[in-house]
Amino acid sequence: MPQLMVLSMLLFFVLSVPVAVAIGLASMLGVAYDGMTWLVIAQQIYAALDKYPLVAVPFFILAGNLMEAGGISERMVEFAKSVVGGMQGGLACSCVLTCMIFAAVAGSSVATTFAVGAILIPAMVKHGYPKPFAASLQASAAELGVIIPPSIPMILFAVSTDTSVGELFIAGIGPGILIAGALMVYVWVYARRHGYGKQDGADRLPLWPAFQRAWLALLMPAIILGGIYGGVFTPTEASAVAVVYALIVGIFVYRRLTFRNLSRTLHRSVVSTAVIMFIIANAGVFGFLLNRAGIPAALGQWLGTIFSDKYTFLMGMNLALFFIGMFIETSASIVVLAPLLLPVAMHFGVDPAHFGVIMVVNLALGMVTPPFGVNLFAACAVANLPIERLVKSLLPFVAVVVGCLIMITYVPEISLFFKELAYG
Repeated sequence: MPQLMVLSMLLFFVLSVPVAVAIGLASMLGVAYDGMTWLVIAQQIYAALDKYPLVAVPFFILAGNLMEAGGISERMVEFAKSVVGGMQGGLACSCVLTCMIFAAVAGSSVATTFAVGAILIPAMVKHGYPKPFAASLQASAAELGVIIPPSIPMILFAVSTDTSVGELFIAGIGPGILIAGALMVYVWVYARRHGYGKQDGADRLPLWPAFQRAWLALLMPAIILGGIYGGVFTPTEASAVAVVYALIVGIFVYRRLTFRNLSRTLHRSVVSTAVIMFIIANAGVFGFLLNRAGIPAALGQWLGTIFSDKYTFLMGMNLALFFIGMFIETSASIVVLAPLLLPVAMHFGVDPAHFGVIMVVNLALGMVTPPFGVNLFAACAVANLPIERLVKSLLPFVAVVVGCLIMITYVPEISLFFKELAYG
């Protein structure tokens, strides 16, 4: 049965069947082959979705979309430009910094790509940066949306493996800062080497006026993260707080949210949520059938014979997850693979939060690599470029993130320092 399910799922992928539908059809074949009642599908779909932390997913998606429609992301961009935009290459650096701030609320890399890219890609092109470079930078920097907490993929990992959402969130802070810093160093060197960005400071606001315009926008991530780590509310409750805050600021303070764009924002958020939930529902049935067939235990024994120690195991997982992330959507990869791989990682002595971060960073790379990189498609849509125009300029960014991934993998303190500081 497991072989039939996996092979049929891969066949559906090759035939370009949507990921969620491919997983669901493969699960139906497994149920039919095993002679089980069809009620199992309904039961397992309910079990997969009946998890309290999943409430955060639609709220964080909505919060990110409200920030874009309500002018919050625009003011974040202005503030970032006032901080780092004065130096040569500062506009490109402000793209990374804005994505980092925006990610501290939105939790979604695609939302970050559209919200920040719509403002900064045209601005970078206006200042003389090549359009493929600007789009590649935006796609890569938007990865921070799933690494800097809160993060929707981290919530999915926690739900799939019964890991603490709070521990995963706090473990993502160090890796997020590392990747953001590495990207900023690269774009600064690139700009100086090629002579781009000499006039980046021409239209930026001074720091204090920019802060006065953006302080309510900047207060949003401070409230969300401060509330989570200060014990005021849970990550799930924080997602609802983010939505309420974005609504109040967007409607009553910035006055950018109207009934027309609010309804459009709600519709887009519902569609995005439905896609993720449909994947989780079908993956729940798929995972149940694999567990029933004893695949996790068999996989653990097999991997234990292949890898002799933790370091070779992590190297093998990085290679496998990088390849998987290129072809399979991140949410589907996490809900299917995380329950299978985490027990093996713990067998080799890898901390669950550390492994969760490794998995999320790895699969985030798949969001910016062909052929199915969703960030790549989003950045191309904003920049109005064909995807093949981005490949050459994208490679250095991928190399930078891969270098950071190697450090995150083999220096666990990068992920665990803040966790140990908070939880002991």
